[in-house]
Amino acid sequence: MSDTKTKRSPMTWVTTAYFAQGLPFVAIAAASALMFKNMGISDTQIAFWTSLIMLPWTLKPLWGPFMEIYKTKKFFVILTQLTIGVMFGLVAFSLSLPDFFVYSIALLAIIAFGGATHDMAVDGVYLNVLSPKQQAMYIGWQGAAYNLAKVLSGGALVYLAGQLEEKLGVVSAWTIVMCIYGAIMILVGLYHIKMLPSDAAKTEVATLDEGFARLKDVIATFFQKKYIWLGIVFIILYRFAEGQAIKIAPLFFKADKADGGLGLSTSDIGLAYGVFGAAAYVAGSLAGGYFVSSRGLNTRTLLTLCAFFNLPFAMFALLAYFVPSSLVIITGAVVIEYFGYGFGFVGLTLFMMQQIAPGNYKMAHYAFATGIMNLGVMIPSMLSGYLSDLMGYKMFFIWVLIATIPAFLVCWFIPLKPVVADENE
Repeated sequence: MSDTKTKRSPMTWVTTAYFAQGLPFVAIAAASALMFKNMGISDTQIAFWTSLIMLPWTLKPLWGPFMEIYKTKKFFVILTQLTIGVMFGLVAFSLSLPDFFVYSIALLAIIAFGGATHDMAVDGVYLNVLSPKQQAMYIGWQGAAYNLAKVLSGGALVYLAGQLEEKLGVVSAWTIVMCIYGAIMILVGLYHIKMLPSDAAKTEVATLDEGFARLKDVIATFFQKKYIWLGIVFIILYRFAEGQAIKIAPLFFKADKADGGLGLSTSDIGLAYGVFGAAAYVAGSLAGGYFVSSRGLNTRTLLTLCAFFNLPFAMFALLAYFVPSSLVIITGAVVIEYFGYGFGFVGLTLFMMQQIAPGNYKMAHYAFATGIMNLGVMIPSMLSGYLSDLMGYKMFFIWVLIATIPAFLVCWFIPLKPVVADENE
């Protein structure tokens, strides 16, 4: 059933659906790291486990075809939103238990699986319900809603946790925040029971055997693409340095100055990252979009985008070297880094859309590309805690700058296929 028939504006569900897509991802990737840091878990354990449980976002294409067999994608959207909400409530309960880290990581892993499934279901509703014209019309609202989730999750809720820590203690503070995460997801799920349109498009996959056959064909045709192995190397190495820097940076900001950190409060980190950093990311994304749309994707453009993406990691090295006390200076460094992050990320996204995705399974192959991208971030993130503990923050961020070199090399040598409007490989 399309929105044109129900007379319901896509604005009533596109924004809330993509907000719900961003919230659990940021909660696991960023907020949980600060929570565990404040509860005495080591950087090595935090970086390894909070990275490992992001694996479902890499593997999600493997169970995507089987979602076609049962129910509608609306069903999976609502099911996962309600389940994620309940799981956040259980995470809140687990924080007061003796072995809280084991239980909370296990529950966050379930949330990650639900979040990855939710992403595919939401994208499916978006593609099935909206016309191509509407898809283009509301694509900007997708990004805005997702980044609003980043502001709330990495900014407002982290700031609230910092304020509550001073009054109630760390455990009580994060118990309340995890309950808020859960309540938001449940409320959004209940809202979508009525407001999310049902994707009534007939599926091409009717049985389990057909699901396996479709998955086999999707995988086979993906690896038959021209230059695919070079493309995979490009996707992995483009974010190789970022995977290490982004995981450790908030822990570095929180660590005591005696340990080489900046000694910021949780609330200060919430403001720097979740508010000013998120705003800079949106601005950088828009600027990067205008930049690449006027020049197209070529080697020179790709190198420029790579430079914007990777060189601002020097901000972390400078902060680790000078250890400033001014929150204005530290926030300014975050703004520069996140603007470049948003600007340069456009290059990787466009590469996957124009060089990897085109063909008979455009959506599935793009999902594979993003899965490989997430794997390329997850592995260095898992190792980053060990490296930062081994080297210390100052040497670690110098190493991050060295780790940007492979990204520039693959941008220089990667062959780019001509972009054809309706390519059929």
